Amino acid sequence: MKPYYQDSAVTIFHGDCREIAPTLGRFDLLLTDPPYGLGTKLHGGSWGSKDETWDYERPNMNALIEQCDKACIWGGNYFPLSVSRGWLVWIKPDANGSIGKAELAWTNEDRIIHYISHTIAATNAERNGHPTLKPLRVMTWCLGLFPAALTILDPFAGSGTTGRAAKDLGRKAVLIEREERYCEISARRCSQEVLPLFTANGSVKQV
Repeated sequence: MKPYYQDSAVTIFHGDCREIAPTLGRFDLLLTDPPYGLGTKLHGGSWGSKDETWDYERPNMNALIEQCDKACIWGGNYFPLSVSRGWLVWIKPDANGSIGKAELAWTNEDRIIHYISHTIAATNAERNGHPTLKPLRVMTWCLGLFPAALTILDPFAGSGTTGRAAKDLGRKAVLIEREERYCEISARRCSQEVLPLFTANGSVKQV
């Protein structure tokens, strides 16, 4: 299958991950933020148009997990995954009553819980048209917790934050996204030269 976009670090495929992922071989890490299945319509404001509908069918994550040595799945608490103590937490200190004050990521790592604090205000500054964008700082932090993962798969790529973080860290990522408008956003982001990146503790490291 011909990539939608490709450079030395990032490859983007436009299509259904259920069809594309099995053809790609193994990866060191599955890092993704899949649809959680929490509703059928967005509610306006910064999250998207009131008329925008979403297919919230929950994907089966097991085959994707088996395709990778390690896995980190945001919203993993909404999926029937195996018991793990290696959860990651994104704390949102400025979240109001309508937004959750934290998000959880399931991992198959046997280690203590790790967390990062990152504000909604800082996240909003990155908004690029995707309603559930994960901040670059958060995804870079995730990758920092898997230092041996040189090849990354994100089958629900959205606007490409996983690919952008991987490229900045000198790793390789394959992204799959079924909405072409988000493939275009991802391609624009990933086509930039390497950006300043965040270290594991959240400070900026110039490269």
